[in-house]
Amino acid sequence: MHQIEFKNISKEYISGVKVLDDVSFFIDQGEFVFIVGPSGAGKSTIIKLLIKEESPSSGDILFKGESVLQIPQEDVPSLRRKIGVVFQDYKLLESKTVSENVSIALEVVDSKKEEIKNIVPNVLSLVGLSDHADFYPRQLSGGEKQRVAIARALAHEPDVLIADEATGMIDPDAADEVIEILQKINSLGTTVIMSTHDERIVDKLTKRVIRIEKGKLISDKEGGTYRA
Repeated sequence: MHQIEFKNISKEYISGVKVLDDVSFFIDQGEFVFIVGPSGAGKSTIIKLLIKEESPSSGDILFKGESVLQIPQEDVPSLRRKIGVVFQDYKLLESKTVSENVSIALEVVDSKKEEIKNIVPNVLSLVGLSDHADFYPRQLSGGEKQRVAIARALAHEPDVLIADEATGMIDPDAADEVIEILQKINSLGTTVIMSTHDERIVDKLTKRVIRIEKGKLISDKEGGTYRA
């Protein structure tokens, strides 16, 4: 059984714009996969569909053999704890410290205080920010903010971590640090899916590359590059 499976997915908006056109692929547990393609190709839509932020016009999406489309609305938060998402713009709370920004992800699901006390230092250590626990976002570089966002996504120990253009707003050195962390997380068994425009990173890592253009799946290659 595949961990994630997109089966003949199309997505069309009321305006008549078709953002995905009969897209099929699967991703297995523990893979590291890049989703690439020009802006507007449909990469972000794939992510929104997987976390049930949007629904497809046709087709089905399976997560661990179960249809995402059939998940009742009250169970969607549970799905989103299994699939952590890191966004380009960090989405940190400016009035909270690094530690509090991570804690809040656990507080909203009523995690026990003892549990939060254990998890937060662990995930901050994993992303190399143990010594920044009491900093506020304004005191951090872009790369450090992105690492806080990764730590927050990891707090629920997700099966899948999605990085949506996660290096889009940071410099190449900081981007390399973020990629190193994603590789480390992947080596511990978490599936990593990264949508990106960053050719340099894709070409350097030679992982599996799924290419989307004008809503269609153009190629799906192991050890792929950004352009081929």
